[in-house]
Amino acid sequence: MASLTPVAPDKVEVLSNVDKALAWDLAGPDLPAVDVALDMVEQFTEKGRIVADGLRTLVLSIPVDSDAGISAQATLNEASRRLYLSPPSGTPRTAGHRAQNLARLVQGLYRAVERVTEEQARSARPQAQHVTTKGSR
Repeated sequence: MASLTPVAPDKVEVLSNVDKALAWDLAGPDLPAVDVALDMVEQFTEKGRIVADGLRTLVLSIPVDSDAGISAQATLNEASRRLYLSPPSGTPRTAGHRAQNLARLVQGLYRAVERVTEEQARSARPQAQHVTTKGSR
């Protein structure tokens, strides 16, 4: 039976498209086609929301005042502003700019997930305790 919910593109595919979008020269004459840029806007928005939701959950497992937590919260604040904007107008330059801005945001979200995951791992490691053996028999 086929799933009725759309499958979000995986991280490798999304990051490949991030690289493509960021390679566009929007100041030059070879602008991306509007439909291509708008498709990327849609993909980055969808994946960005998914990654941001996961990051919100991850942040709860680390100290709020940790560098990773502070940075992740700043990225999540930016995501809450940019991932819910209405679609851009149908010009190649405008759609391309939005796609590039969302591409950078998605990169930032993935970096934040990595930092928070590393912070979780550090927090989960048992702290080595110094045991004195002097005078014990």
